[in-house]
Parts: sequence; structure tokens; C-alpha cells
Amino acid sequence: MVKNMITLTIDGIKVEVEEGSTILQACNKANVKVPTLCFLKEINEIGACRMCLVEVEGIKNLVTSCVYPASDGMVVHTNTQRVRKSRKCTLELLLSDHNQDCLSCTRSLNCELQALAKEYDCDANYYKGEKSKSIVDDSSECFIRDNSKCIKCQRCVAVCSARQSVNVIGVNKRGFNSYVGCAYDNPIGKSTCVNCGQCVINCPTGALKDKSQKPQVEEQLSNKTKRLVVAMAPSVRVAVGEVLGSQIGENVEGKMVTALKKLGFDDVFDIDFAADLTIMEEGTEFINRLNENKKGPMFTSCCPGWIKFVEHFYPEFIPNLSTCKSPQQMMGATIKTYYAEKLGIKPEDIYFVSIMPCIAKKFERLRENQNAAGVADVDAVLTTRELSELIKSYGIDFMNLEESEFDKPLGISSGSGVIFGATGGVMEAALRTLKDTLENKELEDIDYLLVRGLKGTKEANLSIAGKEIKIAVVSGLKNARTLLDKIKSGEKQYDFVEVMACPGGCANGGGMPIHPSYITNNKQIAGLRAKGLYDSDLKNKTRKSHKNPAIVDIYKNYFGAPGGEKAHKLLHTTYVDRSKKN
Repeated sequence: MVKNMITLTIDGIKVEVEEGSTILQACNKANVKVPTLCFLKEINEIGACRMCLVEVEGIKNLVTSCVYPASDGMVVHTNTQRVRKSRKCTLELLLSDHNQDCLSCTRSLNCELQALAKEYDCDANYYKGEKSKSIVDDSSECFIRDNSKCIKCQRCVAVCSARQSVNVIGVNKRGFNSYVGCAYDNPIGKSTCVNCGQCVINCPTGALKDKSQKPQVEEQLSNKTKRLVVAMAPSVRVAVGEVLGSQIGENVEGKMVTALKKLGFDDVFDIDFAADLTIMEEGTEFINRLNENKKGPMFTSCCPGWIKFVEHFYPEFIPNLSTCKSPQQMMGATIKTYYAEKLGIKPEDIYFVSIMPCIAKKFERLRENQNAAGVADVDAVLTTRELSELIKSYGIDFMNLEESEFDKPLGISSGSGVIFGATGGVMEAALRTLKDTLENKELEDIDYLLVRGLKGTKEANLSIAGKEIKIAVVSGLKNARTLLDKIKSGEKQYDFVEVMACPGGCANGGGMPIHPSYITNNKQIAGLRAKGLYDSDLKNKTRKSHKNPAIVDIYKNYFGAPGGEKAHKLLHTTYVDRSKKN
């Protein structure tokens, strides 16, 4: 159906938009930047912060452009003295109730409130008076909430409810005494929070931040009593450079390896290797389920936010979860067993750090059955953000670094391993190996475009070795909830399902670099990062997990057959029904 178009004028620029568009949408199309603090496209369009006020000829009061409909012939002014005065007043009122320890804040120089206050030449002390009660909740293993820095924009609340359907936070009390928190003032660490981190990357200030392990890692970097090993997740290489001088989605893998060596790590490996390992184990598990005609789909298990979501809300699907550890945990288990034996050192003499796009990985490393060698598989997790901060604090000129290669053997990976960072990547990697294995031949058509893209739910029917396989790929927990409900009701049936908690997959993980909302609202950041991953896949000489020579070698000389006794002991795990603890 063709929509009617309307024309309006914004700051002297004529722009044509679809009927029903808001003034803010028209401003974006005209490349006129209007400030916002509470606005998140499609999920938090509430006009609460009043920063997007504009002046419209013929209308007495200023209007909130994020919710006010554009109309044909409308004349809009976004930067009049009246508008600017109103915005400045709003900012100074926010600052009057804001913890202004900006120099020690993790979001300093990357804070939307700070940037706007500077832009509008605000006096932070213009309004003085009582401040809201400061509440700090550090009960989560993954992040800290500091309400003294909260501006009550409700972006975190909207993301948790509208995008993730977890609904663990909301606005408590009213008026000046209102604050964001869990129901009944329960600590978030005791709630059904799944640690996806979407609240953190959508917070405009420092009210939400990682529970950092940088101090522990820095201590180890100066303590050479242990062998220091580090490995990065697939999507980190197309994101860490964004705050170090590169473009969004640019692959800076080689520079990152060099930077990690400069920081003092002895071995720099690639978790893409463990992604290939995951495909070998998960693929074998899926084939076994097919042969045994087990009921219901098998779900992937790479995403700890998704796993915790099932444990809290859908424990009846726990038997359908792959028992494979995530690539992070498989990597740690392999380093603490196979690699330790290869070096002739004890597992406890290795300190393994993983670099992740995800804050839930901090929780995952502490889960049950994550100690294959009798010690923790993973000793510390740094998010992509934390690593970029570490690199900057060591004075490393990142963009001028020479490129280096990963160390061997655990730095060798396939193209299938790198696409794990994009939604659909795990499924595509699995299909490349499953189809070759089940049809007993090497297939050349391996680009499964039907599972690519940022659509929240993707479905397909595939014929593999004469069998009809129904698959689905889901990102974002609201989409996952909808899918699970359809499976429960019998409306949908699948054989294999990939789920990632974060919309867009790990490329949009809760531990990734934080960009201002005017960028996230108008650019498909996850898509740009995913493109970098797919480009890397195309350049890789080996594009299938089972063809990775390092994978072939480790099964031949250490693990034995995929899914065998030794592999199962070291690379698989169990889950917990948390619904009774809700």
C-alpha cells in the first residue's frame, strides 16, 4: 500500500516524508540534528525529557518533536532562542539533581547529558536544593546501577520491557522521590535479570556501568608468576576500534593482537577457534537428536543471557538446550587442559582472560560446571568497552600499530567461527558442517543468506540428506518469548533454533562500545559490524568449522571423536531450573 507523502519546512529546508511521521523523523531526514535524551526509536517514544522541543509556526507552545505528528505545509524551527532557552533550562534542572563527579565517571566524555550541557553552555550549579536519595545496587555480577546519575529517562526500563520482555526494572514512587529499581526494592542480582546488558548500552549517562575486572587483570599483567592468556570473541574485532579511531564495523583484528601483546599477554588466541569447536560438538549433538527422534527443537547454547532466560521463564525447555558450553567456556577449558598439558604446566598457573561483547559472560564464568580442569575455565572477562579503556590507559597509539597474527594453535579458525558474532551466524556455521556431514560430501554452496540480516525472527525449511529440517533464528528476548510460546502451543514446530539475547546478536551485545542515541536511532550499528564479520568470513581460506586444521588435529590427538567421552566431560555443561527461585 502506497502511503501519502507530505512536505514541510525545517529550518528553511523543504523535506518530504510519509504521512504519519513525527517532526523528529522529518528532522532526521532533513539532516537537522535535534537533541534527545529519553527517545529510543520504536520502544521509548514518550516525550518525557523535553529536550526535543521545537517551535512550529502557528502553534503557541513549543512541541515535543519525537511524538508530535508532522503535517503538510508545517514550518518548523529547531534552534530559535526560545527553543534553546527551554533546552538549557531543562538541562540545568537535570544537573541540579545529578551526581557531578564527571572526572571519575566511566562515561566521562561519552555521556549524552555531559555533551548537551557543554553544547548549551550550562551552569551546573544554577539551581541548588535538595537532591534525590542516592541508591547504588552492585548486587549483579555484571553491572552496577547508581541512581545518583540517573536522569529518569526510562530508556533502560523500556529496553528491559519492550525489547527484552524481562521486566525486572521500573520507576518506583512518584515525583521528586521517584527512582528506577526493581519491585519492592529487591536487589537486581536477586531478580530474574538475565544480564543481557541492553539497559547498560542504552543508558545516556553513567547510571549503569560494567562491574569491571580491569583492576584484577592489570594486577596480573604486572605479576609474571602465571602465564597470561587472552582470547577475543568474534564481534570484538569489528567494534573495539570504534572508540580508538576506526570506523563502525571496521575489522581491526591485527592491531588488536598487537595491542594485547603490548599490554603484556603471553598468548593471544582467537575464540573463533572455540566457535569451530562448538560447531563440532553442537552439530554432533543435533545429529544424535535427529537419529533418536527426540521431541522438540534443539536450541543453541552460546548465549548466557538466553540460557538464564530459559532457566527463569521457560524451564520446561531446559532439556532442549544444547549441553555444549559456550565458545568462551570451551576456550577456557581447552586452554586449562590441552594447552596446559602441551606446555607442561599446571592449569592453576594459567590466567585466562576473555574479551567479550557481552556483560553476561561475567556471570557465565561463575556458573556451575565451568571448571573442566578443577579450576575456573575463565579467570576474568573484559567487555569490549573495558578493553578499549585498558588500551587507552596504557597510552597505546592503537590506529598506528602494526598488525600481528594470533598465536597458534588456538588462534587458527575458520570463516564459520567469525560469523558467530552476527545473528544467524551460529546457525549458518552449523549448517555448513551438518550438510557436509549428513550428505557425506563437500558442498560449495555454503552462504545461507536466508538466516542473515537483522530481522528479529527468521524461519526456513531445508532439505538435508533427504530430511526436511525446520530451522529458526531469533535475536532479542521478546522475539524469543513469542517463539517459545508458539512452540508450547503447537503453532510452530522446529528442529533447530538459534537464539541470541541481544537484538542483532553479539554485534549489538551489552558490552559493546556505547554510541549516542542520535547515532543508534539512525544507524544500523549491528548491521555494520555484521558486515565486517561476513567480509572476514569471505576472505578466510577455510570457511567450514570441520575443515579447520587445528580442530582436526585436536580431535585426532586429544579429544577423540566429537561428542565422545572426553569431549563431553570437558566441553559440555548442565543447567538450573531457576523458576522456583523467582
